Amino acid sequence: MTFAKSKKYLKKIVESSVYDVADITPLSPAGHLSKETKNNIFLKREDLQPIFSFKLRGAYNKISHLKKLGKVERVITASAGNHAQGVAYSAKKLRLKASIVMPVTTPSIKVSAVKNLGAQVILVGDTYDEAYEHAIKLSKKPNYAFVHPYDDPDVIAGQGTIGKEILDQAGKDLDAVFVPVGGGGLLAGIGAYIKNLRPDVKIIGVEPEEAAGLYEAIKANRRVTLKQVGLFVDGVAVKQVGKVTFPIINEWVDEVVTVSVDEICAAIEDIFHETRTISEPAGALSLAGLKKLTKSKGWKNKNLVAINSGANINFDRLSHIVERVQLGEKKEVLLSVCILEEKGSFRQFCKDLGKRMITEFNYRIDDEKEANIFVACRINEGIKEKSRFIKDLRKKGYSPKDLSDNEMAKLHVKHMVGGRAPKNIISYGEKVFRIEFPERPGALMDFLNLLGDKWNITLFHYRNQGSAYGRVLVGFQANPKETEKLTKHLVKTGFPFWNESKNSAYLSFLE
Repeated sequence: MTFAKSKKYLKKIVESSVYDVADITPLSPAGHLSKETKNNIFLKREDLQPIFSFKLRGAYNKISHLKKLGKVERVITASAGNHAQGVAYSAKKLRLKASIVMPVTTPSIKVSAVKNLGAQVILVGDTYDEAYEHAIKLSKKPNYAFVHPYDDPDVIAGQGTIGKEILDQAGKDLDAVFVPVGGGGLLAGIGAYIKNLRPDVKIIGVEPEEAAGLYEAIKANRRVTLKQVGLFVDGVAVKQVGKVTFPIINEWVDEVVTVSVDEICAAIEDIFHETRTISEPAGALSLAGLKKLTKSKGWKNKNLVAINSGANINFDRLSHIVERVQLGEKKEVLLSVCILEEKGSFRQFCKDLGKRMITEFNYRIDDEKEANIFVACRINEGIKEKSRFIKDLRKKGYSPKDLSDNEMAKLHVKHMVGGRAPKNIISYGEKVFRIEFPERPGALMDFLNLLGDKWNITLFHYRNQGSAYGRVLVGFQANPKETEKLTKHLVKTGFPFWNESKNSAYLSFLE
């Protein structure tokens, strides 16, 4: 078996100069996970690089090539994350000037990290796309050069050195490597090396469900542009896989796995237990995919590697991660349960739950005959126990609704239980939307100004979770005939949104 498109990268990877700055990172055994899954699991510790991310490899390889060619005084890139630090670090090492264009929404910790490496930071726009366009314009100046985060042969070759290290460290005992995917530079580089030398080793890409650009591209056999991407896993929040990377990946990739936010949070906890370090969401992405695939395929006694790609995480995001871990491990169930509104019914429901550990309980009287309870309980045996638990409640006369996979319920409704719209609002009509907008000083007010005063707001819930984007649940007074106009109005704001008017969590607790 030969891989024509990727074969040319073998020489480039072997001759890469990344070790002027990068370390050969360990392939650490994950003892607890190995025992739990009955496989031999190893973590490739790219979080131990000088900038706590693999991005240093590709950035340095590209910039060192530019330096050798001469006539380059300043390197330019657009990034709000690890690539920015990789470019800044590399430029400093090679005594070149560097300018990093970042969105205004970039957390201050990341801006400070790049400045501390001696690079100029230029804050432009609310999104990566706006920053990218500005960086491209700057790179047109004489003796300036743009360093792409993934769609460049030298960057791909730099990332490919990880593949070489894995083969050197694992030897013949290797069955599969799981790699996180954004634009595809890391996956292209690792796969190009390993597949040409060991075609028997499976290379598996892992993406978040809400940013699955490669999964869709392979399905369509062409690059696909996603309409919107979720931002929790910001390190891989890319709408389209690279033009250079896709043909390489499409030639040999064995499979692409998509995972949920909860599964990623659970993998972050797993990495902490194994290494006592905290991975960023993108860093834990491949382990989440490994766990999901080994379980679905029933793999046993396999030698498996997951790339821990980075550990640059904002501290204030940890509360959100901790909140979602148990759901990701399938060790918690989130339910909506309707009980009779009469004396003793609440106590009876608690009795019917048995000795289960209750992790959350929200209740408020709001109807003369019935009450809806929002309850979370700890379970130990995953989906099987959850199924038994729900069946047991049904036998006792309840009609529980499982909200464990309901994003709106987990992000908003669980914090809002206890209030409903007046009857005159409901009789006229209410539409509820979940919306994301760039988070920065004054952003909430800017968002409200864009909404304007045309529509009566009937519900509003906003949570800042330490990320670059704010999340809002907002209700509008609107009848069915006005819904199309309202939707067009929201489209004009330019923000991604989801109509949640038929969401069971909304219908149970807020309508």
